Amino acid sequence: MIQLFGVALFVAIVALTMYITYWASRRVRGTSEFYAAGRSLTGWQNGLAIAGDYLSAASFLGIAGLVALNGYDGFMYAVGWLMGYVVVLYLVAEPLRNSGKYTLADVLSYRLQPVPTRLAAALVTLTISTFYMVAQMVGAGGIIQLLVGIPYEWAVVIIGVLMIVYVVFGGMIATSWVQIVKAVLLMAGTILIVLLVGARFGFNPSNLFAAVAEQHGVEFLQPGKLYKNPIDLVSLGIALILGTAGLPHILIRFYTVPTAQEARKSVVWAMAIIGVFYLLITFVGFGAMVLVGPDRIRAADKGGNMAAPLLAEALGGGPGTIGGELFMSAIAAISFATIVAVVAGLVLAASGAFAHDIYTNVIKRGAVDERKQFVVARVTALVVGAVAIAIGILAKGQNVAYLVALAFAVAASANLPVILFSLYWKRFNTAGAVSGMIVGAATAVTLVMIGPSVMGKDALFPLANPGIVSVPVGFLTAFLVTLLTPAEADKAAKFDELAVRAHTGLGAEQ
Repeated sequence: MIQLFGVALFVAIVALTMYITYWASRRVRGTSEFYAAGRSLTGWQNGLAIAGDYLSAASFLGIAGLVALNGYDGFMYAVGWLMGYVVVLYLVAEPLRNSGKYTLADVLSYRLQPVPTRLAAALVTLTISTFYMVAQMVGAGGIIQLLVGIPYEWAVVIIGVLMIVYVVFGGMIATSWVQIVKAVLLMAGTILIVLLVGARFGFNPSNLFAAVAEQHGVEFLQPGKLYKNPIDLVSLGIALILGTAGLPHILIRFYTVPTAQEARKSVVWAMAIIGVFYLLITFVGFGAMVLVGPDRIRAADKGGNMAAPLLAEALGGGPGTIGGELFMSAIAAISFATIVAVVAGLVLAASGAFAHDIYTNVIKRGAVDERKQFVVARVTALVVGAVAIAIGILAKGQNVAYLVALAFAVAASANLPVILFSLYWKRFNTAGAVSGMIVGAATAVTLVMIGPSVMGKDALFPLANPGIVSVPVGFLTAFLVTLLTPAEADKAAKFDELAVRAHTGLGAEQ
């Protein structure tokens, strides 16, 4: 009966998202609806959708697992991701909404040479989306295996097929409403877990922390358990805080609202929801450490990703009890909804990068009808989905929060420098933009490949996260190449137009 309950929850989530996709598909009449939901979302709706996009498997499963296995250092992921929205609010959200149309490359190519700029931006978008999608795939595989009992590999295939269906038929409208429903479910599930954990410890956090120190040692409440080198922790913080403002699937969400004012409201709503969530997820992680134990968490998944569902099982009565199994199934189903929604957004960002930027504006130079662009976007979604499925199977057992942190490092190193220089520096040119994106992304990926996460004890680069090196390299490359190459006089006037448009909204596409 318990296994049937888990299967029923899984089917219910799939049915709900499929209905949303069917509903949305009847409203997708052109590229505006497919890429930007027809700019029809209100500030609070888009804020919930942004929170849904941001609160991924890394947030719910990964951070809970990192805290449960490593204590304080795991919590630093939550701090970094929350603070990243300060950069988005003050520097990016409003200018981006006013300056672009469907993708990040729309903003960059407005005042720079469109072909090389769009090509570089699209390649970086595809790189970031792949890193992020693999993280979601790993979480999805573990969750469905736990919920339904099917093998990890088949679970990854199922989530890949579903995400392709959502994007192909529902576009941004379906993706947005799946995100909204998922955000509500995730917050409700997290609040319930925290209330039950609080009840075990007299609703006194000090009692919980005292139990952590008593069972596992006071070192779990201090920095240094996961990151022995303080520089590694600083490097992680740089990537997480600055990377948010360069994530393509987050940035394109600002195109779904009708005005810059609604874009600002979106960020405020998102920050409030995300802030509460990250505060709560800390207690989920420490609760799992005390009530489940690191050994059992590692036995279920060596990356720690099953900490939250196993805590739900313990709170419901423990392993083998009906209450424990049912509560674990419910939390696992919510986790599945989380992954489905985020992956759909990532596929849409990747699909748009190729179909809108590379095919429509680079290969065809804008001379392509909407129907053809839809076909290319759908084929791209199939290819991106297939690649994510393959890599997700190979990455079995990796912690999803760590995998997402790598995507943040690429976003902070490649996208953020170019976004800020394009919006705020008149001298900035195409050579600086293209070189900044390519060198920033290549540096981040290369340092990961030769770092301890891949090479272990034989690592050539000592830090797990390359942000402290790759982010300055991205900024310096864009800055120095711009100074060392001729200014684009014919593009100077475009900067003035962009500045007015970005900060007043005059001329922004409605």
